[in-house]
Amino acid sequence: MYDVIIIGGGPAGATAAIYTARANLSTLVLDKAPGAGALALTHKIANYPGVTGQISGRELLDTIRAQAEEFGAKFETTSITAVDLEGDTKMVFTPDGMFESKAVIVATGSKGRNRMLPGEERLLGRGVSTCATCDGAFYQGKEVAVIGDSEEALEEAAALAKFASKIHFIVPRPDLQGVDGFPPLDNTTYLPRTRPLEVVGEEKVTGIRIKTAAGAEELLPVDGVFVFLSGSKPGTDFLQDQVPLDEAGFMQLDPFMQSAVPGVFGAGEVRRSPVKQAVVAAADGAIAAMAVDKFINRRESLIPQYK
Repeated sequence: MYDVIIIGGGPAGATAAIYTARANLSTLVLDKAPGAGALALTHKIANYPGVTGQISGRELLDTIRAQAEEFGAKFETTSITAVDLEGDTKMVFTPDGMFESKAVIVATGSKGRNRMLPGEERLLGRGVSTCATCDGAFYQGKEVAVIGDSEEALEEAAALAKFASKIHFIVPRPDLQGVDGFPPLDNTTYLPRTRPLEVVGEEKVTGIRIKTAAGAEELLPVDGVFVFLSGSKPGTDFLQDQVPLDEAGFMQLDPFMQSAVPGVFGAGEVRRSPVKQAVVAAADGAIAAMAVDKFINRRESLIPQYK
């Protein structure tokens, strides 16, 4: 049993971990792909307070995480398969087991997309998936496609390689962001500079239409399509209607980052904000963490941490 589980290890989640751990709250951060977030993929940052010169987003994020670990926060790389947030004890389910806490901070950033491929939404759950660790076992001995350009997509492809007979790894960019080269994976063929055009199938996925680096259109016969493309929609799908969201999927939070569900908080790009900046996400994380401290210790007001 942890005092708080933070889902997402970007600037909001990692900053929240600094504050909760420093408040002597046992803190677990669950992060699906530490190098796949918007900050981690930023090559140069020169406007983060207290950081002079230029620094990469990954270096800045590693520094924030290291600071949280110095105060006692624990970081685990894993994906979330389900949550149960309704009772006093919050349960977070992962492929590595179930974790319990008194409070949860959701800081999963923007992971969805406003624009889907033709056929993607219609065949979601019928061959289209966004979670290889959840659905990979259903594709034992089958041929699948993975679409993505980040460390997250690579991790998911590695999970699929245990089951699929062949993986077509479709990378719209020239390379994978945040990853050196194309690491070898069992049963996997990389297709860089390849644009996915359409998911094909009637009752279930039967293929994916692509435009190759050479400009030719091809149809790949596959049984499943796993999509891990970045975008601007909040990554809140896993909440499964347990927490109030607005029409675009943003968490509905008060000024202290609290949701209507006791013990459930949000921070960063899971809330509707006019400014998408690392420093704003970090500020959200600090507020959420102090609100968690107030909630767990039944305080009348927040206690800022100045020392």
